Amino acid sequence: MIEGHLRLQRGRFVLDTGSFAIPTDGVTALFGPSGCGKSTLLRAIAGLDPATTGRLRFRGEVWQDGRRALPVARRDIGFVFQDAALFPHLSVRGNLLYALRRAPRANPDALARVAQRVALADLLDRDVSTLSGGQRQRVAIARALLMQPRLLCMDEPLSALDWRAKAELLPLIDALADETGVAVLYITHAPVEVERLARHVLFMEDGRVVAVQALEAALRRPDSPLFAQEGPVTVLQGRLMPGPDPSLACFDCGETRFTLLHPPGAQRSATRLRILARDVALATAEPVGLSMLNQLPVRIAALHPHDDGRVTVRCTLPGDQTLLASITRHSQQMLGLETGQTVWALVKSVALMD
Repeated sequence: MIEGHLRLQRGRFVLDTGSFAIPTDGVTALFGPSGCGKSTLLRAIAGLDPATTGRLRFRGEVWQDGRRALPVARRDIGFVFQDAALFPHLSVRGNLLYALRRAPRANPDALARVAQRVALADLLDRDVSTLSGGQRQRVAIARALLMQPRLLCMDEPLSALDWRAKAELLPLIDALADETGVAVLYITHAPVEVERLARHVLFMEDGRVVAVQALEAALRRPDSPLFAQEGPVTVLQGRLMPGPDPSLACFDCGETRFTLLHPPGAQRSATRLRILARDVALATAEPVGLSMLNQLPVRIAALHPHDDGRVTVRCTLPGDQTLLASITRHSQQMLGLETGQTVWALVKSVALMD
């Protein structure tokens, strides 16, 4: 756990987090509106601002106690920023060697191993000014890993990249977090990045930590800030499998399977499926004569009415995963939908999260 209560004033902005506890297994996304203090919190945790006060412990080790603070270099933190912040006068290899020489237990073989893992082996002698944005971020990630961090802080690392580069780097970041065991704090404004990467979400407002929740719990909240852009979203855990036809694939959630068009180049290791609640319809009887591939029996666990006349219906799938549907209040009343009722969910569209 990362546990603490930090305070820091920068100009007119005041960070006063309140007590927080952040799990250190996998990726924790820091999410909140612009200016709420996400980057300031990351700097405070890293010890980069000496004006930080309060208390902070990392996996039981005291990093901050009142005004006394463990020096930044002894916290073993790696950073990846929106701008890769590479040394322009050094090659890819030179940038990585710079990090390797400053690692607490330098291993000469680590550079080749990490470069291979992040797909840089063929680029080591390139000038960094010739790299694409995605390649530059790969160098930044490799450089951070070569420092052998206990904590990796990533401040909007993908926000300046196009969709293709993001699609390549998201599964890499996810896999590296699992493979290395390094705790990752990841700042983003994009809910889809949270849904793709995070095990936990830290929500911030006005310099305060409002909540730290498992991703599943954050997506069960009808008022989740993650829903501000596209409305309620379901993220299901499972695995990709061959479908009944070469053009189709199945996503196995245990006791439930979804059928989808086989995405070109889809990762066989993909483990998350994303479904917008507005793409889920409900029926009180088993439907017939429909083209929708996914028609599933579900149980209504809760009904959450909204002021605009919509109702978010939280349904439970076999195996206990949650599926959200967004319908009108009129439809709920017309169908007589109630908590505990078994209905059929008709899923119009699903998206594999590679």
